[in-house]
Formats: sequence, structure tokens, C-alpha cells
Amino acid sequence: MTIDALKHRQLMTEEISDLIISHEKVAHVQLQNPLDHALLILIKSGYTAIPVLDKDYRVQGQISKNEILDSILGLERLEMERLHDITVESVMNKRIPRLKTDATFAKALTTSINHPFICIENEEAAFVGILTRSSILALIHHYLQQSK
Repeated sequence: MTIDALKHRQLMTEEISDLIISHEKVAHVQLQNPLDHALLILIKSGYTAIPVLDKDYRVQGQISKNEILDSILGLERLEMERLHDITVESVMNKRIPRLKTDATFAKALTTSINHPFICIENEEAAFVGILTRSSILALIHHYLQQSK
């Protein structure tokens, strides 16, 4: 086996722990927050989607600007006055990618193909942070530059 093949195998089996953005640094909302609060967090953070957590800080889904806007889309206009009356829980996406902290880089790479971020949980299913597709791509780029 060549040195490059060994490096490739090592990268793919490496754990993702060094790439995780800690939960303290991740914008999020909770299930019972009104949509106006979620939209404010999304706008201020600059993200298009953020995790939704329950009161025990376990991941329940994610909310995006598109889901919020779809929920207030009336027949002739956006019904902005409804933002405060609708909860995050009622419109969030519950089918989101999740990985455990000990997942391999290969699993994270495959999971990230269709998602801008992956929620990371510990063995007790508590929210640890997120893994972004951009951090995965940055590591691949760094690896490829070193292989030249």
C-alpha cells in the first residue's frame, strides 16, 4: 500500500471530534419559541437554517427561513402578523441528519452531501454541536494540498 493510500485511509477513519463547532457557539431555537423569534435568530446569525432543541437541549429538528416563510404565505401576501402566533415546533423539519461524536470522517462526508450542517449528539443524545459541510470541505482541501 502506498503512503498516499495510507493517508487517505487514515483521513476517512479519523473521528470528527476536532471539526465539531461546540453547542455554545451554535445559534439555535427551542420548540415553543414563536416564529418571529426564530426568524430574528436566523437573520442575525446569517444562517438559512438552525437546530431546534427541546428543554433538555436534545435535537428535535431544524428550522429554516423557507419553512417560516412558507408557513405565513397567504393567498395574496405574506401574513407577517401570524409570526408570533405560530411555534417553531409546528413548522420545523424533523427529518435531519445526526451523528454521534465518535462518527468517522467518511460517515460525516457522506452525510454532508445533501445538508449544510449535521447535528452532533453524544451517547445520551444530548446536543454537542454541529459539523458544517464547509469544515469538511476545508479539511479535504487541506489534505489534497498536502498530497501534492
